[in-house]
Amino acid sequence: MSNEIVLNVNSLSISFGGLKAVSDFNIDIKKKEIYGLIGPNGAGKTTVFNLLTGVYKPEAGEILLCGENIVGLDCVSINKKGIARTFQNIRLFSNMSVIDNVKVALNEHYKYNTLQGILRLRKYFECEKKMDEEANNLLKVFSIDDLANVTATNLPYGKQRKLEIARALATRPKLLLLDEPAAGMNENETKELMETILKVRDEFDMTILLIEHDMKLVKGICERLTVLNFGKVLSSGNTNDVLNDKEVIKAYLGD
Repeated sequence: MSNEIVLNVNSLSISFGGLKAVSDFNIDIKKKEIYGLIGPNGAGKTTVFNLLTGVYKPEAGEILLCGENIVGLDCVSINKKGIARTFQNIRLFSNMSVIDNVKVALNEHYKYNTLQGILRLRKYFECEKKMDEEANNLLKVFSIDDLANVTATNLPYGKQRKLEIARALATRPKLLLLDEPAAGMNENETKELMETILKVRDEFDMTILLIEHDMKLVKGICERLTVLNFGKVLSSGNTNDVLNDKEVIKAYLGD
């Protein structure tokens, strides 16, 4: 982990119908850091993700990605700037093959025009070959390259999670957002997921922000944490310190 700041968020706020969903949210994440965003259900975690990715526009605050303020940009523009995400409920192109799910995300990086595609000109074949190679290399990272031609909906649950992360990485992000990646996984799948996230961080020099309720996973891979409660930051700092904070324990377990 370096001292370079990839994401810096200052005083981020948004309300829905008079309800303050996120209030004065601040966070900074260093390059190659795995950072956890945790909190009880309804605390505002996914709302923060939606703010970071342009789904919602904040009422106040700034979002700096490698020093550039991205507030006001739409989802596509923010993805091009370098933020990719996965979702709590897996969102794959279920009727497409595994490799085509990844190639869709590579489309921005390999260009040929309509005529070149229709006539199958040299540029078309060059781009398709490069996309196949990059997509297969990504699938190898997740040990699912042998399933490249399988329809995505036929993959086991844990492998669908891996495919969704592979597709996000295909956009070549600077920051990867994982929304409850261990949701619905058994203990063995969660352990494998932890190893995968660490591998992604190391092989891609990736910076990762994740939302998660599985505290074993959080303690196992997150260097630092921020805890949200009712839209406000309850605690922030090193993982062990935060998880031993009396206010954090109270928020999760009650008095």
